[in-house]
Amino acid sequence: MNFLFYYFLAVNSIAFILIGYDKHLAKKRCNRIPEHTLLLFVLAGGTIASGISMLLFRHKTSKRSYLVRFFTIVFFQIVLLFMATYYKLLCF
Repeated sequence: MNFLFYYFLAVNSIAFILIGYDKHLAKKRCNRIPEHTLLLFVLAGGTIASGISMLLFRHKTSKRSYLVRFFTIVFFQIVLLFMATYYKLLCF
C-alpha cells in the first residue's frame, strides 16, 4: 500500500506540473505538450491533480474534445474502482 501512495503522489504531481507548464507554453505561443501525453497521465492515475490544475490554471476547460476524453477516463476509473471494491479485490 505504501508503494501505491508514492506512485499516485508522483503521477499526480507530474500531471499537475505538466498542465501548468502547458498553460505557460500556450500563453507564450510556443510548442505545446500533446494532449495524448496529458491524457496518459490522467489514465495512469493523475486524475485528481489534472482536474484541479485544469480549474486552477483555467486550461483545457473549454476544449470539448479534451473534456470528453478526460471525463470518459474518469468514468471508467470510477467503474473499475467500484468493481474492484464490490468484488473485494481491494480492501479499504
